[in-house]
Amino acid sequence: MIAIHGMTMSGNCWKASQILRLTGHAFDWVETDPNRGDTRTEAFLALNPQGEVPVVVLDDATVLTQSNAILAHFAEGTPWLPPPGLARTRVLQWLFWEQYSHEPYIAVARNLITYRGRPADQAARLAQCTVRGEAALGVMERRLTGHDWLTDSGPTIADLALFAYTHVADEGGFELAAVPGVQAWVARVAALPGIVTLPRG
Repeated sequence: MIAIHGMTMSGNCWKASQILRLTGHAFDWVETDPNRGDTRTEAFLALNPQGEVPVVVLDDATVLTQSNAILAHFAEGTPWLPPPGLARTRVLQWLFWEQYSHEPYIAVARNLITYRGRPADQAARLAQCTVRGEAALGVMERRLTGHDWLTDSGPTIADLALFAYTHVADEGGFELAAVPGVQAWVARVAALPGIVTLPRG
């Protein structure tokens, strides 16, 4: 049985479980909470020396890390990932952008506000997250005003990757009403067969 070591409330961990569900893979879930130190144990670091979730352990004990790489691995050969060529490159562009320009701000703001209670010593960091997160939503808005999906290939893992934290962005203080194209896209992704949204904090 495939095992996912992940945190239930994490958007990155959601990506792993969601693509497995969508591609028909059964899995066991091993709750692993970085906030309580679960990713710093000797046993966990033996699986992933980076000390990060999610970690997927395949039937043959092969270990996969990095949420967007996990998305791509299980989407291979399915409609969620176009075949090699320009269409796939467009998907990969969004995956790389999500991890560099979106997740570090929207996900971190959500963690600081909803799960850490706005710690005073993180005020400057939260302010930066707000500015950069709003900029990221603005990039998405420009694409999604007039387009149903992030690429021209229909719903792909690019949409799953960006949906992960965007659909709970309000928990990080972001107002999706200010980006109606993004808000409509969130509703479209949520309505796709098999999509399970994150629990709320």
